Amino acid sequence: MLDLEVVPERSLGNEQWEFALGMPLAQAISILQKHCRIIKNVQVLYSEQMPLSHDLILNLTQDGIKLLFDACNQRLKVIEVYDLSKVKLKYCGVHFNSQAIAPTIEQIDQSFGATHPGVYNAAEQLFHLNFRGLSFSFQLDSWSEAPKYERHLHRHRVLLLAVLPCQPNFAHGLASLQIPHGATVKRMHIYSGNNLQETKAPVMPLACYLGNVYAESVEVLRDGAGPLGLKLRLLTAGCGPGVLADTKVRAVERNIYFGDSCQDVLSALGSPHKVFYKSEDKMKIHSPSPHKQVPSKCNDYYFNYYILGVDILFDSTTHLVKKFVLHTNFPGHYNFNIYHRCDFKIPLIIKKDGADAQSEDCILTTYSKWDQIQELLGHPMEKPVVLHRSSSANNTNPFGSTFCFGLQRMIFEVMQNNHIASVTLYGAPRPSSLAHADPSAH
Repeated sequence: MLDLEVVPERSLGNEQWEFALGMPLAQAISILQKHCRIIKNVQVLYSEQMPLSHDLILNLTQDGIKLLFDACNQRLKVIEVYDLSKVKLKYCGVHFNSQAIAPTIEQIDQSFGATHPGVYNAAEQLFHLNFRGLSFSFQLDSWSEAPKYERHLHRHRVLLLAVLPCQPNFAHGLASLQIPHGATVKRMHIYSGNNLQETKAPVMPLACYLGNVYAESVEVLRDGAGPLGLKLRLLTAGCGPGVLADTKVRAVERNIYFGDSCQDVLSALGSPHKVFYKSEDKMKIHSPSPHKQVPSKCNDYYFNYYILGVDILFDSTTHLVKKFVLHTNFPGHYNFNIYHRCDFKIPLIIKKDGADAQSEDCILTTYSKWDQIQELLGHPMEKPVVLHRSSSANNTNPFGSTFCFGLQRMIFEVMQNNHIASVTLYGAPRPSSLAHADPSAH
């Protein structure tokens, strides 16, 4: 049984690890993988058809804990303990829930002190007691007492507000509200702010940087013909050993263009997490004359920046940038959780037909759907290339194939739910627009 410390509006964890509000999804999964012998039976819950409409949830079924991540920025928004019988909880080093201590309303009063009067939710048949960044949901022993209790609570709240300015010691504890004895905690939530329903995932805490560089945003630079490169706004903090050397987050901007050398990219972004050499080009069969291509003694290679959500392809002969791959990290994709989500923006210039033709500026983002993109750029003339990834061990892919469409020097990898899995940008036009559509880079 896990023994965890509750820190309101911040975290749930112990001396070895901590789930902190604002933590990236990949870091939380890394903790679960590292401690897989202790934390078992983890479910990943998401909406397959509408992944942006519902939170992405990691459900620790053995421990009665849910980690709710914002569907867009994929940072931890809410920590929910839905079964307190499966976990030990303490506050300021003192247990308020364990096998020997029941989390009754009297125990919560003793551990956390008096607070504002609670709210009874008739629909849920639960009594909610809210602190800043922390809430408890109590289940009453007898539902028949609920309507009478609700009226009493409302009357007592009026008395409390009337008497409190003159007698500040009136609400010396939860017992003064005459809450029915025996009410036990059914759920506990840790979140940011005062309102659980309106809470949002906070900015990533300094403790989560761990000396890494994160991309706040990635903007595609382009001219009238097509993409030119990337403009990255990077965030970093705490690069020193031991106690964090930096107490502030630093933001810097870096530009990378097609034709930049390896040294240029290393100077701008630092060392990649991995260098991947392409063993073969499975897409060359789609080129007009694949048999005429002269085999190369060297292979093109990628710089994989997993935390940035970006891959950069270099030519094996010139060692210059020839392609960028931007990853959206949607659940239900084969590469899910390999890359952090790249929050990109791609400006487009849409020319209107007619005598009074004018150009219109549009922005494609990580969250744009394929049908929206087609409305702006038009339908591709060629049929899509079917991309079927599979494991080398058992040759299976539980998520199915994706489709690659080429438009305006960009390759869009489209999932079956109409969302974009990745966008590949390439420089000068090639004989076949799909000859470089291989988005796999790991």
